[in-house]
Amino acid sequence: MKNNIELAESGQQYAAAYAAHYTGRDLPRALQLYREVMASHPGTREEGYARSQIQNIVNSVVPKQELLDAQIELAVAHF
Repeated sequence: MKNNIELAESGQQYAAAYAAHYTGRDLPRALQLYREVMASHPGTREEGYARSQIQNIVNSVVPKQELLDAQIELAVAHF
């Protein structure tokens, strides 16, 4: 029963984030809501969906060169 409640809750949270993203076009709010889905529901399908949507937002607002530079910096920091 608890698992069903968690799935329903994660689905509702994801739906709110998705609505902010695509219906409301409020990218900062959508990003915040997707992050909350990921933090609140690790291991669920919605966490994976939220991660993908965050990547979509990042790719739509951050210039490609800036993304590449950040990825290089992260890689170097992990050496």
